[in-house]
Amino acid sequence: MGQRLSGGRSCLDVPGRLILQQPPPPPPVRRKLALLFAMLCVWLYMFLYSCAGSCAAAPGLLLLGSGSRASHPSPVLATAPDGTPPRLQFRAPPATPLAAGKEMAEGAASREERSPEAPDSPSPISSFFSGSGSKQLPQAIIIGVKKGGTRALLEFLRVHPDVRAVGAEPHFFDRSYDKGLAWYRDLMPRTLEGQITMEKTPSYFVTREAPARISAMSKHTKLIVVVRDPVTRAISDYTQTLSKRPDIPTFESLTFKNRTTGLIDTSWSAIQIGIYAKHLEHWLRHFPIRQMLFVSGERLISDPAGELGRVQDFLGLKRIITDKHFYFNKTKGFPCLKKAEGSSRPHCLGKTKGRTHPEIDREVVRRLREFYRPFNLKFYQMTGHDFGWD
Repeated sequence: MGQRLSGGRSCLDVPGRLILQQPPPPPPVRRKLALLFAMLCVWLYMFLYSCAGSCAAAPGLLLLGSGSRASHPSPVLATAPDGTPPRLQFRAPPATPLAAGKEMAEGAASREERSPEAPDSPSPISSFFSGSGSKQLPQAIIIGVKKGGTRALLEFLRVHPDVRAVGAEPHFFDRSYDKGLAWYRDLMPRTLEGQITMEKTPSYFVTREAPARISAMSKHTKLIVVVRDPVTRAISDYTQTLSKRPDIPTFESLTFKNRTTGLIDTSWSAIQIGIYAKHLEHWLRHFPIRQMLFVSGERLISDPAGELGRVQDFLGLKRIITDKHFYFNKTKGFPCLKKAEGSSRPHCLGKTKGRTHPEIDREVVRRLREFYRPFNLKFYQMTGHDFGWD
């Protein structure tokens, strides 16, 4: 008679010996299912690892009318290096109403720079991969210029899977340099091997200390400058300030030191930023021209894929961003993305972009073009590129 042993095995009585009976082998179908499940697990792991680079901690793109705003902590008064208690800075009252208007305009522009458009909160997938990779100092920086198209360029570049960029402007090399490189690095998104870390702060281009500071971080940093017709740029700059402070003086009164003599007021930042040749001289003392790429703000609107092709080549990236990524938005007046990073929805820049410019006196525009012409020609010679503004 057969007997049941512990462990579920059975034995048979055979004269002179006891024979253990092994359990029957699992059916072939069960083995195949187990193998298939194991392969599925391996494939899923490899897929998630490969997409970590494009889904990691980078902020999502800002969709029109949506997105969360980054919170800004209250300013802290820093103690001086010699131990002197912190003191508030007071400015002397302006001498004339026009000077007061200029200060109002500069203050409104400064406040908008300190409150840049913040990206959307990261998606659940992005949060899942937030621990992937490591934080690196940027290998490429968009250094300018304000109202030239820097936000559009950054948003377009973030579609590329090998580009990881911080959303808000860090303003490290102009306002927060005393916080140190460790603080700056911590602002950056995590990257995987082969990916490029980027940031953009347009005010770097006109900051005298920025070239030396960036060179001290790395002499090999690639620099991108988005430039635009300086007259149109100045009007766009003024329009942005006007939207914040409707009570500022007119563009015409801010443009001239003396309207009768036609003397241009180059102390007004809206005018000063557009003297590109003057600012570029400071950068060329620390970086060779081959390490800088000058992007046309006009072509970024008329041929975004063409300009993005140049940028991808300059950064050593495969040309992935092409015509198929864009459509022209007639309402906004500039190209938008068919699909934003990590989204299936179209994406245009927010309502602060593409504002309608006020009507400016033609004589003022003509005088400004005459003022900028020699600086533009010098800039063409320095960069080896005619941007066609004259």
